[in-house]
Amino acid sequence: MTAAPATAGRGPMGADSVSKRDSFLLRIDPRILAALRKWSDDELRSVNGQIEFLLRKALRDAGRLKSEMDREGEAREAKE
Repeated sequence: MTAAPATAGRGPMGADSVSKRDSFLLRIDPRILAALRKWSDDELRSVNGQIEFLLRKALRDAGRLKSEMDREGEAREAKE
């Protein structure tokens, strides 16, 4: 399986949103990726958006996310 291009996905990808985000390669078990794809489809998000949503929730629940970063992420999620 090859990685999708950085611009792949259903969400709007303006130049500003791309320039403010880091990208990295994620190796993931195919069964987990399949489950994430189904879940993201059910919630009308891209897989990338779903992963970011889940990571943000886990960080918030663990008390490791600054409130300013949290608000910015929520605003992005509302747009997706």
